[in-house]
Amino acid sequence: MKQWTTGEVSKQRNISVRTLRYYDQINLLTPSYKDDNGKRLYSENDLFRLEKIIILKSLSLSLENIRDILDRLSYKQILISHYNYLQEQLTELQTNIANTTSLINMLDLEESLSWERVSTLVQNSQDNTKKWVDYFQNDEKMFLENTLPNLSNSDETTQQYISLLRRIEWCIKLNIKAESEEGIHIASKLIELSNDTFQRDTKLMDEFWEVRKLPAEETGLYPISEDVLEFVERCMAAYTNEGQ
Repeated sequence: MKQWTTGEVSKQRNISVRTLRYYDQINLLTPSYKDDNGKRLYSENDLFRLEKIIILKSLSLSLENIRDILDRLSYKQILISHYNYLQEQLTELQTNIANTTSLINMLDLEESLSWERVSTLVQNSQDNTKKWVDYFQNDEKMFLENTLPNLSNSDETTQQYISLLRRIEWCIKLNIKAESEEGIHIASKLIELSNDTFQRDTKLMDEFWEVRKLPAEETGLYPISEDVLEFVERCMAAYTNEGQ
């Protein structure tokens, strides 16, 4: 039967000899064997017990608590607990990544962000996530959640919408009219992008546009100024009239 010295276990599991000796001292993990010279040797069962201790420590349990439950939980039960813990950590990490991506995209949309603005937007993203979908039927919800741009993503569609919003804000800043050649060009790009996003479902497009015009605190969507919304409606109307 294979046996391991304290030094071998320390090297394999990257855990100090001092820690292993302390576990032995407090009767948390005592090697099962001794050789003729009195050297302590670990069995395979001892190593599985060590793995259980390492996992439970990663769950922020004290050594005292670990000792209390160690023999009552199987290795599989502890692995499942660790898996659930890691899933929670992953969810939190993904949320943090999404919030950071949102802030990066917000900075692309706005020249500067005050702390009050950042705080409000982050809070809205946490409290009102996808609240806007409540305005749609169940089959539409799934479609919209999977296709609409989201500031927490960095996909090509989201970046295209951000680029168009910046162009609209640039036009407003320079007093370029929505009915101008530039405005009509923006409208054509918006229509092209919307057709791809909504798969040419004009009814759904119109429904979402009405929701888009509602207050951001009611929908949880990224807030767009009334000036931008008005510019979009006017340039769309101009584009339609030009095509008639």
